[in-house]
Amino acid sequence: MKGFRVIELKEGVYKLNNEAARNLRESLRQENTFLLNLMSSPGAGKTTLLLKTIDALKDEMGIAVMEADIDSDVDARAVSQTGVQVIQLHTGGMCHLDAEMTRQGITSLRHDMQGAGSTDLIILENVGNLICTADFDTGATKNAMILSVPEGDDKPLKYPRMFQVSDVLLISKTDTLPVFDFDIDACIARVKKLKADIEIFPISAKTGEGMAAWLEWLRRNVRKDSTM
Repeated sequence: MKGFRVIELKEGVYKLNNEAARNLRESLRQENTFLLNLMSSPGAGKTTLLLKTIDALKDEMGIAVMEADIDSDVDARAVSQTGVQVIQLHTGGMCHLDAEMTRQGITSLRHDMQGAGSTDLIILENVGNLICTADFDTGATKNAMILSVPEGDDKPLKYPRMFQVSDVLLISKTDTLPVFDFDIDACIARVKKLKADIEIFPISAKTGEGMAAWLEWLRRNVRKDSTM
């Protein structure tokens, strides 16, 4: 009987994507551009936080945004009101962005920005979910994840990989803590068990609580990346 080979297609896809991500990350480093991959489930407050972050930093550094969604341009329209350059990426039904999609987005973004000056920070607002986005390296300099108080403190138990691949966790909507049964200390302990060196910022974009610490982290890392 003739033998046959078994090819693990998923493993091959990851390998190719990881190689593309490494190349993109190195290219961005050489260009002194910091790419932040911002992830969360739908409704966690990504766009609200993004708008507040842009408003605080747009006079200090060149910022551009890539909005990734399965469809619509709602978030891109909102970001465009801040005055920074934004591009909408439609994934055609896919629940994540990979490195090649990200590269294409950056290429298009820079084409639109010709003559507009340097870009220190590009923020990728990834498709809203806690599964697929954790599995694909986009080539980002750093990964940030938002977990909102209304989602519950058990998410690190249910979606551990998302927390393991993130460099920063933003626990958002802390102004709602009196309303929801969310144990913030238990949540932080669960996350630290998954990734000890992750940085965690409890924040409220609505009240401004914790925003100063988050903005300082971003300033520090963008500066650090530009001097490497």
